[in-house]
Amino acid sequence: MEPMDIQPLGKYIMILGVIIVVIGVIIWLAGPRIGWFGRLPGDVHVERRNFKIFAPFTTMLLLSILFSLVLWAIRRFFG
Repeated sequence: MEPMDIQPLGKYIMILGVIIVVIGVIIWLAGPRIGWFGRLPGDVHVERRNFKIFAPFTTMLLLSILFSLVLWAIRRFFG
């Protein structure tokens, strides 16, 4: 049995880490300008006396569509 070559996996993990850091910095710097993010129609926010729940359904749907398009473009043009 041949040993697996895990070098490409390490490269992909490093690229993913850099992408996450870049997204984090963008959100950190643009935070005040995107105050609407998480408060879209369809995002559920319930606050009671001893209970609080926040379920950003619309925001997560938009993020899912965005990430799907980005991954599709990466596979289309680089794969």
